[in-house]
Amino acid sequence: MILAGRVAIVTGAGSGIGRAGAIAMAREGAHVIAADISAARAEETVRLIVEAGGSAEAVETDVADDAQLRRLVETALAARGRIDILHSHAGIQVEGTLEQVDPAGMDASWAMNVRSHFMLARLVMPHMRARGRGSIIVTSSNSGVFYDKEMIAYTTSKHAVIAMVRQIAIDYGRYNVRVNALCPGWVDTPFNEPFIRQMGGRAAIEAYVREKIPLGRWARAEEVAEAILFLASDRSSFMTGHALVLDGGECIA
Repeated sequence: MILAGRVAIVTGAGSGIGRAGAIAMAREGAHVIAADISAARAEETVRLIVEAGGSAEAVETDVADDAQLRRLVETALAARGRIDILHSHAGIQVEGTLEQVDPAGMDASWAMNVRSHFMLARLVMPHMRARGRGSIIVTSSNSGVFYDKEMIAYTTSKHAVIAMVRQIAIDYGRYNVRVNALCPGWVDTPFNEPFIRQMGGRAAIEAYVREKIPLGRWARAEEVAEAILFLASDRSSFMTGHALVLDGGECIA
């Protein structure tokens, strides 16, 4: 097991990529702190992990609340006395152009897609730095390396979080703490509903996927989870400050 004995915090662990990554890390031996704004979804992730023979616990967490982020980190430390991996995944999509997105939508995008990652990384960093090792994975998007039509709030926040990841990587590489961005493209999860609305419905997005993605299909969350395992483990021990894109070739097409 490539993560045996390690402790991982995963936000947004109640569904989609977050759940798939949490399950994969537990399968490889990590004790997973599964955080989600929905206690029921987090508990379901834990149930799936435990039934498969893994170790996990659920913590209801709103990542926009600093006090709840502190409690999440304290829970992880109380459980095992260490934090080896952080997958800061939770985020939102707000669709629309400059004139369609109101300031509250931009503020919400920044709070969830940038500030929450900043705050959680800031809380775990002293513990990783003291141990002389750690892996922080922040979910961005392939929208962080190219642009989506009529998605100003989303693309702005996703570009910003990659810049933040790279800056942290430069500043903390000396402590052997690695920081990388995960940049998935189209993964068939409920997270995409705002963009699907913006595109004109499910049929329109299915046509887009077939036409614009060289591999001609959606990704499965389990495929993205394999990349999470790579970034979390020593298999990526010389990788930091990288934006790892998994989008079937969309951003180069």
